[in-house]
Parts: sequence; structure tokens; C-alpha cells
Amino acid sequence: MNQNFYRILDDNFDKYSDNILIEEESGEKWKYNDIKKLTAQFSTFLRNLGLKKGSRIIVQAEKSVHSVALYLSCLKTGIIYIPLNTAYTSNEMSYFINNIEPQLIFLSINKIEEHKDLLLDFPKIKTFILDIGNTELTDEISELKEDNNIEELDENDIASIIFTSGTTGRSKGAMITHKNLESNGNALVSIWGFNESDILLHALPIFHVHGLFVALHTILLTGAKIIFFQKFSPNALIRRLPDATVMMGVPTYYRRLLSKDNFNKSTCKNIRLFISGSAPLTDNVFLEFKKRTDHNILERYGMSETGMITSNPLNGDRIAGTVGFALPNIDIRVSDETGEILTADSRGVVEVRGPNVFSGYWRSEEKTKKEFRLDGFFITGDIGKLDYEGRLTLFGRSTDMLISGGYNIYPKEIELILDEIEDIQESAVIGCPHDDLGEAVVAILISNKAKDIISDDSIEEILLKSIAKFKCPARYIWLDELPRNAMGKVQKKVLKEKYNKIFKEIK
Repeated sequence: MNQNFYRILDDNFDKYSDNILIEEESGEKWKYNDIKKLTAQFSTFLRNLGLKKGSRIIVQAEKSVHSVALYLSCLKTGIIYIPLNTAYTSNEMSYFINNIEPQLIFLSINKIEEHKDLLLDFPKIKTFILDIGNTELTDEISELKEDNNIEELDENDIASIIFTSGTTGRSKGAMITHKNLESNGNALVSIWGFNESDILLHALPIFHVHGLFVALHTILLTGAKIIFFQKFSPNALIRRLPDATVMMGVPTYYRRLLSKDNFNKSTCKNIRLFISGSAPLTDNVFLEFKKRTDHNILERYGMSETGMITSNPLNGDRIAGTVGFALPNIDIRVSDETGEILTADSRGVVEVRGPNVFSGYWRSEEKTKKEFRLDGFFITGDIGKLDYEGRLTLFGRSTDMLISGGYNIYPKEIELILDEIEDIQESAVIGCPHDDLGEAVVAILISNKAKDIISDDSIEEILLKSIAKFKCPARYIWLDELPRNAMGKVQKKVLKEKYNKIFKEIK
């Protein structure tokens, strides 16, 4: 039996063929049958280039209907899809290419220009422009015949590799299987009550699990519709909210909606469900949103390696500060640092097991082995507790990772670059509470000079040569020395406590 996840989607493309699947900001509408045809043409394109089951493609392109069809064609043909954040620089991209060794790379116009020198180092890898501002490729694909073959796959075949990072800043590729996608998609449809009449506001990026898997799959599995925004804009969303029934977003989206005076109960009159994830939702936003709209935002919890793990209930209490109960067929437990399982209401490391859990890290067997218990539980690295009902509350990472605007940021990656700057003797990067971003990056610096320290703008200019802008510090603080413990380790906890209110103080 073919266990390719696309087989279910293909059945739905036929079942809901005349339903509108995607409505773009421009007003252009794509029926399920249109997307099926485009997917089949992309499949022909990929196979004509010699790609087959197990081949790998990297995609660093802007969000578009064609990039959705490219993803679907990879599922269909058994090609492994690797989406990358569109903000990643050539320095970061070099690592991904060397690690993945892709057969093809798809880039937006601006990334082709940015990576032109890097790409000279990989002359055997074909590169194509996939961008709404350049239709050369999509025009070519629209003339191709449709390849309607669905590759025969096992449920454990890899569908996608999603890059995440460790505290050292070195990225790891989480291998996501067809079973992972199918099980998690069906679970979310069930617990969130998705059906054919739903209309989802989709403003999330599709290089991320939230926008690519969670949002797209719940729609594709039910014959529902997407209102498709290329980027998040609070004003644009407010205009279309009355036409929708569901919105998914990161906490930053909801904070920015609340900043608009015309965001109110009337705007949300047809919405049945607001879902938040990818970063913690503060109690203040939860309560203000309830007051303004009469809606309780449904918070859920997931990660790149597992898809969604828990969710607050569709029907029942959604408690601010908690991420709800385990999804169907998923087991959760909390353990101490030795691996001993803790009782209810005890704080420890969250571990999870189920059909949603990834198969391991790409080309990193040792790291994979380290992150799994012998009984199959994956060690998430998140600190949390389960109450006596099984509801999970999170308290942060066991590492010093921070989440800003829904994106994971690893301080060590930034520190390594800062420490190489001539005028900086040492650095410590932390996350501090921020009303809009959830957390913002703060760099604590020790100077090599007695005076005339390097400017903030000069530091950022250097950082931007190696890392994406969203990773750059929002504030730079110069100290004479960093606080350390008896072993000489920098005490970031002390720094976080000291600068906890820094963004409130500068308003």
C-alpha cells in the first residue's frame, strides 16, 4: 500500500475540485483542481531534470502559490523538500548547501543576487529563480504536461528536512516523515474542528512548520479555503478578517492587531477560532484580546522535530499561560536531568513520544541518539510541568535559546561573531521581555579599549554580513566585566534579571 501523504491530498483535490483553495491578495483565485494541475506540472519539471525519490531540493524563495505547488510536487514525487528562512545570508546558506548536498536550489530574485559568489562554489547544482517578480520559470512550467503519478512510498520515508539549531548555533536538519505529516495533520483537523466551510487567514511564512505544515495541511485535508497573504500586515488582515473563520499566528501578530483601534468585536464577528503558537503568548495579550474581541486565543505547543504536541481545547477552558493537553496518540511526560520520570505538578524537561516525532537529525546519528530515551521518548529541551489533568505549562528552554517574533535565536551563534570584532573583548547575548516581539535580543559587551568604543551601527553592519537581521541585537550594553560563577561560567541569569525591564524603560 502506498503510504505517500500526498495520496490523501490528491483524493481531496478530486473531491473538492471546484472549491476555491487559495485566494491571493490580488483577488486571483485558485481552485483545488488548479493547484492539482500546477503540482502535476511541477512534478514533470522535477522529473525531467532527473530528480527522483530521495533527491533533495533547497528552497529559499518568497511565499507564493507556486512555492506551495512546488512543495506539494515534492511530496508527490518523493523528493525531499528543504525550506529555508528567506532572511538567511550567504554565510548561513553555505552551511546548508554543504550539509544537504541538494540536486536543485530555488531562490528568489534578491537571493540569486546575494548568493551569486557562493553559488560559483557549487557549479554542479542547478539553480532556478522562483519569484512572483520573475515569471520565466513559472511560464515554462505552465506549458508542461501533467505528471499524475504518485510515488510509491513507505510511511517512514523522509518528506522534508526542517532546520533547527542547538545552543552552539550549529543547525541540525530534522527529518520529517510522511507518517509524521499525515498523523499530525489528521489530529489537528480533529481537535480544532476544521471542515469544508472554513476560511483560514494565512499570513505566516511557509519556510516554517507553522505556516507550511500546520496551516496548509489542515486546509488541504478538509477542502477548506485560504486567504493567502505574502507577508503579515495588520491593516491587510483587519480588512479580510470579516471574511474568515480561522486565523493562525504568532503572538507578535496578535499584539500588532491589538495596537490598531479598528480591531474589535465587529471585525472578528465571523471568526470561530484564533490559534497562536511558535512562541509563548503572554497573559496580558491573552486577556486584552479577550476583552477587545470576546475571543480566547487557543494556544498550542509544538516544535520542528515533532510538529504539534499539545493544544488547549476547542471546547473547554483555555487557560492563559498553558499549552493544553497532548494530541491524540501522543504521550507526554516530564523528567529530571537524570531521566527519572516526575510526578504531576513537578517541573522538569518535557519528553514526547508518538507518530508525530521525527525520525532523527540529518547526517547526525550521535546527536539523534543523544536526544532520545531508550523507550523512544524524544527529549524536547523545554522545561514544563503537567498538572493532574494532563495539562502542560511551559517555563522556557533548558538552554538559553530565545524566541523573538516567533523565530528561534541561539545566542552562541551571535556571540561567536561579536567576539571576533576587534574592539570587543567578550560578549554575552540574552533575550529580554519585549511587548511586541515576546523577547528581543540584547548584547552585553566588554570592550578591548578604555574609550571610543565601536558604534552600534558598526557592529550591526558586521553582523549582517553573517547572520539574518532578525538575529541582530536590539540593544547593546557595555560593561566592565561579566558576572561569573565559581567555575568561571558567565551567569546569564543574573544579566537577564538585571535587564529584564530594559525595553519598558526606554519607551
